[in-house]
Amino acid sequence: MALQDARDQVDGAFTRDRDRGLNFENAFGGATSIFRRRYTKDLAGFDLAVTGVPFDQAVTHRPGTRFGPRAIREASALQPFDPPYYWDYSPLDEFAIADYGDVGFDYAKVADFPQALRDHVAGILGQGACCIAMGGDHYVSFPILQAHAEAHGPLSLIQFDAHSDTWPDDDMSRIDHGTMFYKAVKTGVIDPATSVQVGIRTVNPDTLGVTTIDARAVHEAPPGEVAERIKAVVGDRPCYVTFDIDCLDPAFAPGTGTPVWGGLSSAQAAAILRDLAGINMVGGDVVEVSPPYDTTGATAIAGAHVVMELICLWGWTRR
Repeated sequence: MALQDARDQVDGAFTRDRDRGLNFENAFGGATSIFRRRYTKDLAGFDLAVTGVPFDQAVTHRPGTRFGPRAIREASALQPFDPPYYWDYSPLDEFAIADYGDVGFDYAKVADFPQALRDHVAGILGQGACCIAMGGDHYVSFPILQAHAEAHGPLSLIQFDAHSDTWPDDDMSRIDHGTMFYKAVKTGVIDPATSVQVGIRTVNPDTLGVTTIDARAVHEAPPGEVAERIKAVVGDRPCYVTFDIDCLDPAFAPGTGTPVWGGLSSAQAAAILRDLAGINMVGGDVVEVSPPYDTTGATAIAGAHVVMELICLWGWTRR
């Protein structure tokens, strides 16, 4: 297989004849799917499914994250030619990975969305595949976590973010992208004692017992040390990794609804994620990519790389 195969390979999202292996169709052409994987709702024989959640209902500042999954898929076209750097294995070669498409919902019935997403993810997990999601605003993590907790029990959470998102909100019917982890703790979906937030740089007086490694602490320590601190908190418990793209500094990811200065660089995030290898990850997501605020596409590129890193983390202990 080589780049010359682009002469014959095109529209792999529909025409792939095998569900493992790299892809060599032209990055600038063809039907767009995540890493040029096959679109399918039938996950028989698949190890992992990536799904999109094009939802933003009431963000703090700038809307547009509903376009995140589409932009991440397009940006991911740059990645399926080679194994990911820094990892010593190739998840696209070793695992059957599908693009499950997006969750369907009635945009005019917002109150129905959480259950629609929860059922959508449960449908993936029920077919025996891991689920990696692309949001959407950060609220989407709550229904996804609920589906995972049904399958695995209470989870540990590793949250890369500028905001803790544990502001108090006891109205469980509110769809709020800043209180969903408060709800997740209060409903027993995540265990705060074995959960950690990384990159935080906004004030919240009550993190509900979740360990915080704020942005300054990340900047002042080597990435490997940060990863070891995270692993010490989580241990070998089943964990879910959520990566809000605003964990990165706006210089690296301007296309997000709630940019905050002083954040992680893409290099720091890449190294920390790589050094988390060995955690018992059962699912994950990347959220808050808002393409309208980044004409360069850098934010979507970062999002696509995070998706690949999450796949690598999940697959590391399952090779």
